[in-house]
Amino acid sequence: MSEKIHPLKKHMRPEVKKTTFCPGCGAGIITQALLRAIDELGLTMDDCVFVSGIGCSAWIPSPLLNVDTLHTTHGRPIAYASGVKLGLPDKHVIVVSGDGDLSAIGGNHLIHAARRNIDLTVILVNNGIYGMTGGQTAPTTPHGLTTITSPYGNVEHEFDIARLVTAAGASYVARWTAYHPRQLTKSIKKGLQKKGFAMIEVISQCPVQFGRASKQGSAVNMLKNYKQNGVRIEKAAKMEAAELQDKIVEGEFADLDKPELVASCAAALQARTGGNK
Repeated sequence: MSEKIHPLKKHMRPEVKKTTFCPGCGAGIITQALLRAIDELGLTMDDCVFVSGIGCSAWIPSPLLNVDTLHTTHGRPIAYASGVKLGLPDKHVIVVSGDGDLSAIGGNHLIHAARRNIDLTVILVNNGIYGMTGGQTAPTTPHGLTTITSPYGNVEHEFDIARLVTAAGASYVARWTAYHPRQLTKSIKKGLQKKGFAMIEVISQCPVQFGRASKQGSAVNMLKNYKQNGVRIEKAAKMEAAELQDKIVEGEFADLDKPELVASCAAALQARTGGNK
């Protein structure tokens, strides 16, 4: 009997025998959606450069994927990725990292890359907590949730990342959960094809930290919660704020065609030099 090989295994580093993901983590679902998007577009790993930061989700491309990857310092993957894109404009530069890395210490890089509309595809995995370092409160932790650093309940209000990046000027913004792998794959494909800054936020289960803090427990319970409390953005637009309490608004927040930074830089250089470098 011949061995069955997963069709996406060709993208994995052969020396990596297992992942660093905890049981029940949504990172595996996200990894498959990302690789399916690349496959369905007919791209290869040679067409891509991946950049990640510090955190659980940063381990998706590094060392798991057999691709050129920069595993950078905390909060800086978008800064590194911007340099890669300016130097290698023909490559698909893909950032994969978590909400703590990209919206906390890396928050300014996130909003300014969106403002500049540089051609990057960012997969921001939002598990609502600092999962790798013990379960501390993050900028995405729901108001009132008790964590190890907010023992009396989180008094801060969380970021709405998709709306934040939309307001900053990104060309494409979408939000899905790990319960929506097909929709996620479709949005990643759109993000890779969009000439401009594209961010796909993925609400992802962390049963070890967030599941314990929120009393949701297992990954199965968390996925059921995503199913029951998800609301499409078109429907949410017709709902009152009170009705949206504890709901997850999903879908495409922005899909625009506007000038992109790398192309604008090239046009400005050509205009200045008359085409003579």
